Amino acid sequence: MSIYGTSPVKRKRRTKAELEVLDQDITNIVGEIEPATVRQVFYQAVVHGLVPKDEAKGYKLVQRRLLKLREQGKIPYGWITDNVRIVRGHNRYDGPEDYARIAAEFYRRDYWADSPVSVEVWLEKDALAGVLEPVVVEECGLDLHVTRGYASVTYLQSAADHIRWDGRPTYVYLLTDFDPSGLSIADTVKRELISRSSPVEVHVERLAVNRAQINKWNLPTRPTKETDTRAKTFTQMHGTGSVELDAIPPDTLRHLVGASIERHLEPEKLRTLKLAEEQERTLLREVWGGAA
Repeated sequence: MSIYGTSPVKRKRRTKAELEVLDQDITNIVGEIEPATVRQVFYQAVVHGLVPKDEAKGYKLVQRRLLKLREQGKIPYGWITDNVRIVRGHNRYDGPEDYARIAAEFYRRDYWADSPVSVEVWLEKDALAGVLEPVVVEECGLDLHVTRGYASVTYLQSAADHIRWDGRPTYVYLLTDFDPSGLSIADTVKRELISRSSPVEVHVERLAVNRAQINKWNLPTRPTKETDTRAKTFTQMHGTGSVELDAIPPDTLRHLVGASIERHLEPEKLRTLKLAEEQERTLLREVWGGAA
């Protein structure tokens, strides 16, 4: 018997017509959630039953189709984000008037200056920063803290120093994967921030992912990494399935974070502050000689 002979089991390949249907479904998914990471699109494809929940047969298939769709011009390249690779350089301007116009656009009023509390949003995954930035940074005027896994001691101490300098009670909303590392990251941030920010009052709440959300939104799971030293305890407490933040639809994730922020700043007050900000921005354009 040949060890390296051709396997008698034939994998069923998708037909051209089936791939065309898949491409259209993927295009629809990206159109609804853009900008999106490849992994986000993969998880949404799994939820919709388009591909198997498998890295080789599912993720790589979605990855290949997304590349083809972008090269064909059916999906804009900018709709798929890659936050890891960046370009470094200086901002350049076409004269003083151009600088004045752009500088005015960067003006932001501090919506939280008169708030009795400070609010922070912390995110484990840099790949999802683009998903939350519109609501956290642009809409609500907060900083988005991206830890890229475990936060370093330097990062935690710097955050704690800022909290103590600010002096107000601080509410930290944290988002991590539902796996041994994600839960450990959340515990570390909570413990270290509270300890290092003393005597300022700090409240840390992990918003996602949790078991209730997995059940409610039917989020796809993945096998828990057995190499993780915390895997055995995690499996005993939560079962074998881990879930990544990427599995939550972007709109749902933004709504979850936005609703938590609104606990501390009423939408009507925020709209009033934004109106004042736009008036001040117009004034700056006029003072600096830019076009109004």
